[in-house]
This record gives sequence, C-alpha cells and structure tokens, in this order.
Amino acid sequence: MSRRRYTYAEAAAELRVEARWLRRNIGRLPHSKKGRTVTFSEADLERIDAMFHHEPATGPLAVVPAPTAGAHPLAHLRPLPPRGAAVRTG
Repeated sequence: MSRRRYTYAEAAAELRVEARWLRRNIGRLPHSKKGRTVTFSEADLERIDAMFHHEPATGPLAVVPAPTAGAHPLAHLRPLPPRGAAVRTG
C-alpha cells in the first residue's frame, strides 16, 4: 500500500501557499527527505496546516459562541452604525 507523497509544488498547491515559502521554512516544517528529494505526506500537510492555522478573534469572521438554549440564534448580531458615522476600534 503506497501513500501519497507531495512535491514542493503539489504541497504548496494543497496548502495554498507559495512553494518558495515551503522552501524557506523547510527547517521547521514536517517533511521527509531521501537524498536531496524532499516530499510531504498527507499527515505532514495536516500538521503544517495546524501549525499555521489561525481563526480570527475579532471582526466579522470571528468564531461566535453557540447560542444558549432558548436564545434566538441571531441574538448576538448588532446593527451597523449609520453611514458616515465614525467607527470606534477597541
């Protein structure tokens, strides 16, 4: 049973990064090397993604906690300020 191995270009496409980023950071990334050939397994790609994956803590893409039982599912939403109003950043 052979496992899938990814080259720099294939791994970069899977991770949606540039291949040169992988090459520059290869010292701290999980990978396999036979001679001069560097390859990445699917497990390596998952670990790289986990190492560098960040969820936004604030803003419109921030993860919102699940609503409590009985609360309306959109109760956490607030209306936008009127057009032209100054937006305060905290």
